[in-house]
Amino acid sequence: MTIGSVAEQAGVGVETVRYYQRRGLIPVPPKAAAGFRHYPDETVARIRFIKRAQELGFSLVEIDELLSLRVSPEASCADVQRRALSKIAELDRKIATVAAMREALVSLVTTCEEGTASATECPILEALDEDLASTSRESEQ
Repeated sequence: MTIGSVAEQAGVGVETVRYYQRRGLIPVPPKAAAGFRHYPDETVARIRFIKRAQELGFSLVEIDELLSLRVSPEASCADVQRRALSKIAELDRKIATVAAMREALVSLVTTCEEGTASATECPILEALDEDLASTSRESEQ
């Protein structure tokens, strides 16, 4: 398959295929006599694996580790499970952070008087200024 065929079948752009090659996530096949690279069918499956892992929150570095585990004779399913559990913990931390951000915004929005005050007197903007001022003071100390 040509790079265009691989990209189309995997549902990515040609530049994505090239990027994965540069990152070492997919091997670069040698050029044929005509000057084109011909990719094996498993390249499409590998790119789909990468995309599914990204959808689950794995970074390309982590995906590279997963791909390495897949071919390592010493690796076990427990090794993969540890990485998945680590990703779950990371996602839980992110969810908690986003929830706290949401609560802070909800609290700020409730201080607003139905949006009738001028922007120069907006309690949301004032609260953000106060947070910035206190952060500046803390960093100066």
